[in-house]
Amino acid sequence: MTEQEIRTILSRQREYFATGATLSRKFRAEQLGKLKASLQRHEEELNAALQQDLGKSRMESYMCEIGLTLSELTWMQKHLRGLMREKRVPTPLSQFAARSFRSPSPYGTVLIMSPWNYPVLLTLEPLIDAIAAGNTAVVKPSAYAPATAAVLKLILEECFPTEYVTVITGGRAENQALLQQRFDMIFFTGGKTVGREVLRSAAEYLTPVTLELGGKSPCIVDATAKIPLAARRIVFGKYLNCGQTCVAPDYVLCDVRIRDRLVEAIRAEIARQFGENPLQNPDYGKIINEKHFHRLLGLMDAQKIVCGGQYDEKTLRIAPTVMADVDWSDAVMGEEIFGPILPVVTYNAYDTEKSIAQNDFSGEVSGTQAAAGDFVDWAIRCVEEHPHPLALYFFSEDKKAQRRILDHCHFGGGCINDTIIHLATSEMGFGGFGESGMGSYHGKAGFLTFSHTKSIVDKKTWLDLPMRYQPYRKLNDKLIHIFLR
Repeated sequence: MTEQEIRTILSRQREYFATGATLSRKFRAEQLGKLKASLQRHEEELNAALQQDLGKSRMESYMCEIGLTLSELTWMQKHLRGLMREKRVPTPLSQFAARSFRSPSPYGTVLIMSPWNYPVLLTLEPLIDAIAAGNTAVVKPSAYAPATAAVLKLILEECFPTEYVTVITGGRAENQALLQQRFDMIFFTGGKTVGREVLRSAAEYLTPVTLELGGKSPCIVDATAKIPLAARRIVFGKYLNCGQTCVAPDYVLCDVRIRDRLVEAIRAEIARQFGENPLQNPDYGKIINEKHFHRLLGLMDAQKIVCGGQYDEKTLRIAPTVMADVDWSDAVMGEEIFGPILPVVTYNAYDTEKSIAQNDFSGEVSGTQAAAGDFVDWAIRCVEEHPHPLALYFFSEDKKAQRRILDHCHFGGGCINDTIIHLATSEMGFGGFGESGMGSYHGKAGFLTFSHTKSIVDKKTWLDLPMRYQPYRKLNDKLIHIFLR
């Protein structure tokens, strides 16, 4: 699609928004209902497309994509009336007589750019929030998942006229053309490199931006953790979608006292969940393309692999892999993995010679001495000396240690004694922190992300206190001091 065609679409969407057609609760509810019905009708086509693009099984497609999208739709339908309602707030006595309230209003025309790893969920969920908030939308799915993008285009064109919701497919050229336009709000999910481009483009027009990025999400396991359960949940969170999940545990930090038991439990759990030959498991997915496949192979150190390491270039599959005795100088620790490789970094309180190599992923590396003593302090240092992660997971039965981790580590969201499930509830916002993103969505947070909240004072006309007006008198001064203190 050309830049001129995109401009025409935006012009038509602005004209449509200006009519006020998207503002009523009835209209918004009807659109959510149409999308829900269409999504259910096309479930099989989406399953087939997700299988083609990512090798996802029917179970995984529904559990992590279609089902979660339907849940967001159901939640939004249920809560739409309350979300749209004006919120009365107290009015100070100095403003008597008046009514003060906060009123959510849509931005207008928004751009939603989605990634390839969960192409249904991460395309439709922000769109659901945008529709509920009363916006028109341009949706740009990832070119890396073309089969799914085609079905999404079919669904959205079936539900909505182009002046309301438009799907634009394509690659980098279309992305760049879109970012040259003036939108009222931009929502982007993807990598940091493109995220920076989005932010720079938005700065031209001071456009509000929500960025959902990624990062190296740590999984911390202390000596009090229930090892078999921790291993089971780590394996689920790490190898779901072949590790191509923005909130997947990127690496494990563990106490040396439980390292061997944890590694062995993870190895056993991989065999239990995926079989002795995961590459032959029909429910195990694939790497998105050859570029990412070879990037992942370059991160593996054969000398440190204790489980897995097998791969099939023809099918773009890499077996669930565990690397032990990893330190911060290893290539696998220098970038977000985004694949089925799990490095284990071990803390030994008696080994004061080992260091944490601080890497900001831009090439600058400095060494800091690992202090002997407390495992939790070391884990906090590991997390805080690196860019803020999107997620953090802590396996421990120690309530005080849990509190220390939550208080001292900066991250988007996470779990205690589990992985990734925090993103599955519409009652909590989901988003990053610092380098892992800005802003959030899901449920109420999503509605507010796509809304501008206006603060309004409705001043009555039957009374007008004179104290604020000139000429100023001593009585005015006394009254101001009474009311404003």
